Amino acid sequence: MGVPFDYSPDRPEHIDNILNGLDRYNPETTGVFQDYVSQQCEERTYDSYANLALLKLYQFNPHLARDETITNILVKALTVFPAPDFSLCLHLLPPHVLTPVSTANLSPAAGDAPLSEAVQKLNILSNHLSSASYASFWSTLDSDDLYADLIADVSGFEELMRIRIAVTVSQCVREIERNVLESWLRLSGQEFEKFVKEVCGWEISGKSVRVPLNKENEAKGTVVRENVKFDQFSRMVKRAYEQPA
Repeated sequence: MGVPFDYSPDRPEHIDNILNGLDRYNPETTGVFQDYVSQQCEERTYDSYANLALLKLYQFNPHLARDETITNILVKALTVFPAPDFSLCLHLLPPHVLTPVSTANLSPAAGDAPLSEAVQKLNILSNHLSSASYASFWSTLDSDDLYADLIADVSGFEELMRIRIAVTVSQCVREIERNVLESWLRLSGQEFEKFVKEVCGWEISGKSVRVPLNKENEAKGTVVRENVKFDQFSRMVKRAYEQPA
């Protein structure tokens, strides 16, 4: 049995009570949810259900929306890929935020990028992850100072991303070239070896890294057998020759 979508092992009791009651739709709970997002960023926890509930509140009460909280929710959603959380969050944002902004028409204050630009930037990262372009993900992350600002509030973002990439790799391969994995994790030397051996529990053998067998990366032959009785064929043939009324 899978884990329920609305379950979070780290959710505080007062948040759980709000989500399971009428206060979930009360605008006055917006501040409580916003504080909870900050707590998730600091403590490296994650609660998709609560974050989506806050974005829904923002839909009904756009004057209460905070750009920083929205971007923090999106960044946290990246850390659980390939789950669809990032896309779910995007669908709860207003259409104008999802449209690229022309810098010629908008002059934000220094150091204060418009929300639409931040969303577009994060969407680029999401696309790299969904296409397994992990080296491009890291190079894009380093390509603009805005990315550093967007992930600043999320404690351990890079480490969380490396773990998610490693999990995804472990589900697909049994062996991978070391230099490829180094580019995917953006690690090298002793840092790479420590992460691979101690965090992942994998084996480094020369220029390759071996991933232990698991239920996801094990190749299994599948035999599909269909049992169709003869009388079923006879009925089909008979209907084929029946004249329409």
